[in-house]
Amino acid sequence: MLDIAIIVIYFLGMIAIGIRVYRKKAAATCNGYFVADRRGSAVFIVGSLCATIIGASVTLGMAGRGYRMGLPGAWWLLVGSIGLLILGFFFASTVRKLGLYTLPALVEKQYNSKTAGLVASILIVVAWLAVIAAQIIAAGKILSILMPDVNLSLVMVISAAVLTLYTFLGGQYSVIHTDLVQFIIIAVGTLVCLGLVLDRVGGFGGLHASLPADYFSFPISAKFGWPQLITLLILTGSTYVVGPDMYSRLFCARNEKVAKSSALSAALITIPFAFIIVLIGMGAMVLFPDIASQHPNLSPVQASELAFPTVIKDVLPIGVSGLVIAALLAAMMSSADTCLITTSTIVSSDIYKRAAPKASERKILMVAKLGVIVIGALALVVALKAGGIINTLLLAYTVFTSGVVLPVVAGFFKDKLRVNSIGAITAIIGGGVTALVIKQFLHVDAFSPKNLIGFGVCAVLLFGVSWITRKIHFKMSF
Repeated sequence: MLDIAIIVIYFLGMIAIGIRVYRKKAAATCNGYFVADRRGSAVFIVGSLCATIIGASVTLGMAGRGYRMGLPGAWWLLVGSIGLLILGFFFASTVRKLGLYTLPALVEKQYNSKTAGLVASILIVVAWLAVIAAQIIAAGKILSILMPDVNLSLVMVISAAVLTLYTFLGGQYSVIHTDLVQFIIIAVGTLVCLGLVLDRVGGFGGLHASLPADYFSFPISAKFGWPQLITLLILTGSTYVVGPDMYSRLFCARNEKVAKSSALSAALITIPFAFIIVLIGMGAMVLFPDIASQHPNLSPVQASELAFPTVIKDVLPIGVSGLVIAALLAAMMSSADTCLITTSTIVSSDIYKRAAPKASERKILMVAKLGVIVIGALALVVALKAGGIINTLLLAYTVFTSGVVLPVVAGFFKDKLRVNSIGAITAIIGGGVTALVIKQFLHVDAFSPKNLIGFGVCAVLLFGVSWITRKIHFKMSF
């Protein structure tokens, strides 16, 4: 009962923050609802970035990777830290200086093309539905520890309802404030869990003695080689350099200096968490090596994602387990709420506003709030039908990266690289669709270099079509 009480208090606390923001009418305008009036201090932006990054893939998914392969599993988050460093050093100040609401708006501005912004909007909305769904799946798995007799679908519905409610009420203000609280809970919960797991296995020495040597091979191992690392760096790491959720945090920053320092600080803070969570998964392998055999209905990857929940259930004492469950829920919710408000903002300000250019601010805000509810419901439907967390996220990241990342990065250097809007539009569509076809119909392994085909198609189309159309334009000008 104590553990359940802690979770109830956590849920009510998140909703209370949303109600407080709603009553203060802080999010009563588009500027407030979409970017928190651009008043975010470094503390709030760093907290929100870290909470957003440490989501389902980094907790359940990465603990599962630690369970299966050991220290190389940390690369799932470490490539994100590398991406954030690149973002902080090279792009964060520029992104904030533009003073936009969304990543598609940035694409439109870079290429001076509404069509480019529209196709980027559609691709991001589709991809980010899968990202939100992955967080809901993870939250359901966590809550099912406390309520094993309750249907998993029901606990997913509960999780989706709570995050949708407080996001609906307070928009970006709710997200930033709840994210900071949630990151503190995540940090405390995961550190406590690691300490108890290491104590149970006999410390680092006991861990080392109990696992194969390959588990401690780093940066690569027999189970995770350079091709897989490079694939992960491109497909996942680049989403931190160019990502609608990352950019939405930067758009909320008080100024360019805060945006840059926040990205760099978040990159450094997340590095130790990569190893903390992987070590929890490795400890679970020592304590519970037969998780897969206990869940024959799940794939090995899906079964390994139960490593963290199993530790909570069988290692942690009552009260502490409630704290750690709250920490994991915070990880899921803080990622999901950011993606939810980001996707809703894109739907209202980039898609609806383009279709109805004379729409009032009040109507745009109403569409955004309705979008939170609809997107939350659609993500729940995807979650109920999807499989593992990592596979669901990789589908989203592969489609997004293959279509959007390269055109955005090239857009910052458009004149030097001589790319144009026609090339960008073709690249976004061609790269994204290619990646979707490969993931959905060819059933390529999650970390296979074949997943980079869409990225390659995007590059060829971006530069090839830009070159061809420039030549045609040049000839026609004479």
